[in-house]
Amino acid sequence: MQTIFEASYLALAAAFLSLSASFAIVATQRWHGVLTNDVVDGIQKFHTDPTPRVGGVPILFGLLIAWVLSSGVLANLLGVLLVASLPALAFGLAEDLSKRISAQNRLLATLASGLLACYLNDAGGLNRVDIWLLDIVLQSWPVSFAFTAFAIAGMSNAINIIDGFNGLASGAVLISLAALGLIAFQVNDLDLMRMCFILSGATLGFVVLNFPFGKIFLGDGGAYLLGFTLAWTSVLLLLRNPQVSVWAPLLACGYPVIEVVFSILRRLHHKMHPFSPDSLHLHSLIKVRVVLKYFHQFAPNLRNAIVSPILWIFAALPAAAAAFHFRDEHLLLLYGAVSLLLYSFAYFVLERRTAVRHAQRFGFPLRSSRPPNSKVGLDESEQGPHSQQNAVNSRR
Repeated sequence: MQTIFEASYLALAAAFLSLSASFAIVATQRWHGVLTNDVVDGIQKFHTDPTPRVGGVPILFGLLIAWVLSSGVLANLLGVLLVASLPALAFGLAEDLSKRISAQNRLLATLASGLLACYLNDAGGLNRVDIWLLDIVLQSWPVSFAFTAFAIAGMSNAINIIDGFNGLASGAVLISLAALGLIAFQVNDLDLMRMCFILSGATLGFVVLNFPFGKIFLGDGGAYLLGFTLAWTSVLLLLRNPQVSVWAPLLACGYPVIEVVFSILRRLHHKMHPFSPDSLHLHSLIKVRVVLKYFHQFAPNLRNAIVSPILWIFAALPAAAAAFHFRDEHLLLLYGAVSLLLYSFAYFVLERRTAVRHAQRFGFPLRSSRPPNSKVGLDESEQGPHSQQNAVNSRR
């Protein structure tokens, strides 16, 4: 009971400071907006008003106050997490403010955060994936560090990819943290459970102003910070609890993992750079084919928010399976396969319908029904001026 009380106290402190900092950023937007506001036109832009995109700052403040108030093992866990997250957060914030940091440099920063976390952690990096030959190779610390850093960088970029609508990425992270925290509780890893509470609290403080009205965005810095914390928590769960299957944290983070794999394969198929932005993510297709069709009477910012609960349901399915079957590798693989099939079915049905609509509208042949980086199927009133000009050029 004392452990839960302490976790709740620290989580509330993190949430309060995160919410206060988010409110301060929104309230003072007129003074710093020239630097912090997101642009309203672009391939992946669906909002219509300039909005601060530095949500990583209030989340960081929330985590800092929890670290200051904590002690013992928990303070050490939070300290390593905060220090190691700095490269990813710094490069993400630099992109939020300057819009000039390349995707490759941001990827290197997330890799650096992963390597730094392994270096600062007494147990190092991942040393098992429950596959015999790979487990032998991972006993070498350079291989272990490199593998862990790659996994952390992948998750950091996965959260950035799904950060397309109000509350989507932060809500998915909360669902994953709930699953990881529940697993930690069941294996009696109370310090890691408390850390999940604190991470959730800092995220919730931001969510209050992000969902549903989108008064502040995560930005690259916030997305990388949440992605790093989620990935590192998953690594710690495996390092500290050998009875937990490797597939459990992977399934707890199932939605962003599936999305990033699909995105890379799709871009390679379209002969694009794997880190080039596009608007063919599942959340984009849901906005086009579901929300605009059935919720067109809502204001634009609320239409953006409606996408998130739809995908939270999908994120919760594999996460719940991970939380309740974290020891059973075979069941976890089955649930993972089912989640992948559900995603694939939904994606290809929505993508096919969007392709048909776009072909009919702009006169493209169905096989190449749209440029891979176009905002397919959106009403022109919801596109930025650049997107509207592209649509005009397409008609020509």
